[in-house]
Amino acid sequence: MHQSAFRWLYALFFLSGFPALIYQIVWQRTLFAIYGVNIESVTMVVSAFMLGLGLGSLAGGRISKNPSAPLLLLFAAVELGVAAFGSVSLPLFHWVANFTAGAPPLETGLISFALVLIPTVLMGATLPLLVAQLVRLSGNVGRSVGTLYFVNTLGSAVACFAAGLFLMRNLGMSGSIAVAVALNVLAALVVLLLHFQWRGLMADNQPLTETSDAVQMIPFPVAMMLAAASGFIALCYEIVWYRLYSFASEGTAQCFAFVLGTFLTGIAFGSLLGRRLCKTASVHSIGVLVLFANLVGFCIVPAVAFLVRYMDYVWTLPLVAIAAGLLGATFPLMCHISVRPNDDAGQGLSYLYLSNIIGSAAGSWLVGFVLMDYFSLRSISLLLALLGVAVAALLFGASKRNALAGVALCTILLVSSGPLFAPVYDELQSKGDFGKHWTRIIDIVENRSGVISVDEAHGIYGSGIYDGMLSTNLLQTEILERAFAVSLFHANPKAVLMIGLSGGAWTQVIANNPHVERVTAIEINPGYLELIPRYADVAPMLTNPKVQIIIDDGRRWMFRNKDRKFDFIVMDTIYHHRAHATNLLSVEMMDLARERLKPGGVLYYNSTYSEEAQRTGAVKFPYAYRFGPMMAVSDSPIVIDKDRWRQVLVNYRLEGKPALDLVKPEGVKRLNEILGYVDTLPGFPLDDEKMETRDILLKRTAMLKVVTDDNMVTEWK
Repeated sequence: MHQSAFRWLYALFFLSGFPALIYQIVWQRTLFAIYGVNIESVTMVVSAFMLGLGLGSLAGGRISKNPSAPLLLLFAAVELGVAAFGSVSLPLFHWVANFTAGAPPLETGLISFALVLIPTVLMGATLPLLVAQLVRLSGNVGRSVGTLYFVNTLGSAVACFAAGLFLMRNLGMSGSIAVAVALNVLAALVVLLLHFQWRGLMADNQPLTETSDAVQMIPFPVAMMLAAASGFIALCYEIVWYRLYSFASEGTAQCFAFVLGTFLTGIAFGSLLGRRLCKTASVHSIGVLVLFANLVGFCIVPAVAFLVRYMDYVWTLPLVAIAAGLLGATFPLMCHISVRPNDDAGQGLSYLYLSNIIGSAAGSWLVGFVLMDYFSLRSISLLLALLGVAVAALLFGASKRNALAGVALCTILLVSSGPLFAPVYDELQSKGDFGKHWTRIIDIVENRSGVISVDEAHGIYGSGIYDGMLSTNLLQTEILERAFAVSLFHANPKAVLMIGLSGGAWTQVIANNPHVERVTAIEINPGYLELIPRYADVAPMLTNPKVQIIIDDGRRWMFRNKDRKFDFIVMDTIYHHRAHATNLLSVEMMDLARERLKPGGVLYYNSTYSEEAQRTGAVKFPYAYRFGPMMAVSDSPIVIDKDRWRQVLVNYRLEGKPALDLVKPEGVKRLNEILGYVDTLPGFPLDDEKMETRDILLKRTAMLKVVTDDNMVTEWK
């Protein structure tokens, strides 16, 4: 009966962990869509989640201190409370958004915190409540924490993989939330049945199994500092690893779910390892775990960069699980040697959990918000490794031998970091072509918003995926004709809004359009402004009086500037399968763009050949044309005038020089090639690089979905 009781509690806490991560993934996505995905908003939202969990842990610990508290009943109430909030969360978030969209960063953080405070406090309270209950049954803190932390974190890890593999793709955000709500309700109902079944067994509050192993306890403040340091190092590494895998995976939406799932799997099995080590728990054993975790963590970046030459990045994820597992094993050990197995166990655990969360939040904030603006991936990895060695040295104790070993290890890390990390971005970007037909990276900018690289051919890449060329030469850059096509779809585009600057070639071309008077360019990553001055074709754009560049999330800027209207909106968007591409391709974004267009205005966006993205624009607007991967859509008739376009192209000047030298045969040939697009109408059968009318496009895509913020169909497909 006793082992059966434990198994039921473990199963319940596994169920509790699964919906918690689904909520976090979906709510973060929703808040980012509302408030933007620039680094300030991301940091605010993530910090709000973590602080809510910490406050919940304190509340749960305080409640669990009461020996007469019905802990299982309270656990059931928490699960039902989370389910109730989850069931109304998406409509609530969007309702609040109508009143707060466009708020400044501080206000955004406060709003985000307020929105997620209640559910995250409830989630944070579950661990101390259930630990206190299990300690009442077992009399052993370390094993209780280790096992519960294992099953709960494993449930969260499984949720990440489920989200990445099928939940988000097949059910969207609202369907995933419905699954999470159902699991919360199921857990609550089962725990209510257990409470009434076990009332008699738990009435005397006596342990039903063996008591805690005899261990040497350490001062509780020391344990709190260790818990904070462990969380700090773990989350710092997680940010580094996410940057690494985002580059390796070319920024796919699934990458975040897979990396987080692997990280949590490592933490989960590390907790199980910590449970097994409780009999011999000591500060020294924690030091060993911290040391090896940091050595493995330091080696992950160069190891993954090397391995992706030969395999897909997902097969390297076990390295993350190993490092996270070694760090995850420290938490139950710290609990075991600092928290006594009595009625205060839940409260003691809550303080350690809060310390761990504070350290984690500080780590993610410091690395993601500060260090990545000043240091490279190599420097940050080295700093973390040295910090880990220092923490391990303190845990091993002061001695001449330990000091010499620490100095020697730090020296090895410093010397080896250069050759280990030097080829990392070349390897990650070229993957299987490394050393064969790859084009070497000659320029790179790393900051908190991402990694931008330039190859020998002056191709520019954002987080490892092709962005375009740092060139405005129509003879050398074939796809640049899409930027010159603005005058094909609008006779007089005086005011132009560009969502995305990248290398600046499109902005340079459009700013020199003879009809354009003003270009407002919104770019989320300021790193592009560091690169552009180094390349002659695009550098003049920065000093062009027509051009205004604003660093912000494009969708958020449009929310905040409802009074701004434009003749033409250009979105040369990121690839449709990349994380958060939905924010630019969804029907909600189409509606937002419609509100910013003047009468007769045109929205011109890159579908990156996604048929769903093409269909979305054609469904939302009554007039539409496809131009290669680009879609031109409007509420007013779009007049295709080949002669008008020819005249604009003939007179086009870039910094005083003709865009096409029509004195030379190759210039005339290129002009005729570009104008030949018009002759491909109506566009059936489909040719990806030609034009197509709205009617034919709608027939071709009749069986496909439109993209919404909820279904995110292009990202998870």
